[in-house]
Amino acid sequence: MDAIDEKIITELTRNGRISHSELASKVLLSRNAVRQRIERLEREGHVAGYTIVRAGGDTSDVVSALVLVYRHDRMRGGDVLAALKRIPEVAICEILSGDFDIMVRLEAASLERIRNIWEDIAEMPGVRDTVTALTLSRVVNRPRGERSSVAAG
Repeated sequence: MDAIDEKIITELTRNGRISHSELASKVLLSRNAVRQRIERLEREGHVAGYTIVRAGGDTSDVVSALVLVYRHDRMRGGDVLAALKRIPEVAICEILSGDFDIMVRLEAASLERIRNIWEDIAEMPGVRDTVTALTLSRVVNRPRGERSSVAAG
């Protein structure tokens, strides 16, 4: 996989229905080259499927978890970040200061899928340890645009 493959996966993660023509313009390749790369990514298992997102943001069937990751070497842990970017269920991945190195928010269709991803993360070269917490319920879930407009009160 190269940087263009990573861009293709990023765009497909954002919109699994993007046309090959539109995707080609975003990654600066021909439509046919994009189609061939997508077919190869699917064949090699980098793209395992496409997900339906329900209108209205209904996430009642989604299982969420936070995985805090400790790396062996914070400064040379880029392989861990690259691997996390390739997991479609990674909704958020942030580098942290303090005790933990990385915070990953997973959103998957089942608890078993969360467990499989956690096991994959724990076995990645460069990962020293993980701490995982399942989300039981959401108390606040504001879209980004509404966060700054909340009035003090």
